[in-house]
Amino acid sequence: MSKHWKPGKKTVELSLEPRPSRIRRNPVPVQVLAERKVKPVSSEREIWLGMTGVVLFAIALAMVTVGIATTIYSSSTEEAAAHHGQFDHCYNASGPNCVLDGGTIYVAGEKVAIAGIEAPQIDSAACPKERDRGIDAAVRLLNLLNRGHVTVSRPFRELGREVRKVDVGGRDVGEAMIGYGAAREVGTGQSWC
Repeated sequence: MSKHWKPGKKTVELSLEPRPSRIRRNPVPVQVLAERKVKPVSSEREIWLGMTGVVLFAIALAMVTVGIATTIYSSSTEEAAAHHGQFDHCYNASGPNCVLDGGTIYVAGEKVAIAGIEAPQIDSAACPKERDRGIDAAVRLLNLLNRGHVTVSRPFRELGREVRKVDVGGRDVGEAMIGYGAAREVGTGQSWC
């Protein structure tokens, strides 16, 4: 239902004269605001404010960079599912962690080539001497892996092959195998025969 306009009713007239305010304080007249002068910011203060902004931006950028780097670094070293005593030779392994030869292992069922070393082969040996040295290297590697907590890094490329860095209790397995004489540094190209 709508209301109809009744022409006999008095209308309210608007006046342009100021009325007293119903607010407790009186508003500031427009003329007072116009008379105030705004002081410009000095060039020295402007420079300092700009430098402060740049420094704060650099600190925030550094914090973001450190946060990202920490996240990447902490996720780059994956914990292997191998604990003390959980590695066996692959030909009779009952679990997902085993030693294939002196330079290759399986961790959680995934094949891992150890970075930085070349070990003598067992199955594809060029001579009986290489095969014997390969078996010795595999036994050495098995004993080394069962000494402590094993960690495996993310894969990376080394001389055209995908490898990973393997550590046992913080000690690099590749360096240990070279130290034992069970493996050589990668890229030597020498024969094991």
